[in-house]
Amino acid sequence: MKPEAFIKDYETALSTQNWKNVAPLIHENANVIFSNGDVHIGKKNIKKAFEHNFSLIKNEEYTIKNARWIFKKETTAMYVFDFFWKGIINEKSVEGKGIGTCVLIKEQDMWILLSEHLGKK
Repeated sequence: MKPEAFIKDYETALSTQNWKNVAPLIHENANVIFSNGDVHIGKKNIKKAFEHNFSLIKNEEYTIKNARWIFKKETTAMYVFDFFWKGIINEKSVEGKGIGTCVLIKEQDMWILLSEHLGKK
């Protein structure tokens, strides 16, 4: 599997709004920083944050575009990307966008997220 496949798999897993689909793509020691500045370290904390978002944002559509690879080697890769989301919060349509940086590592022939930092554009 090439690291490019991770992007589609991650996007698809997030769009299900089900942690069971996202979990296999996250490293145990991963960290995620949301665009509001919240930092989530470790898979257990990331799970809590993602499940909170899944419960808050109904019918969310999450899209990753314009991936630009900064670094790609046999077991490590890094890319920057634009992200877009839309959904329903408290019965109102909402949407957002930003820019992100993602670091991947390859374990057992599978690319998984080690670090993701989402920011405002």
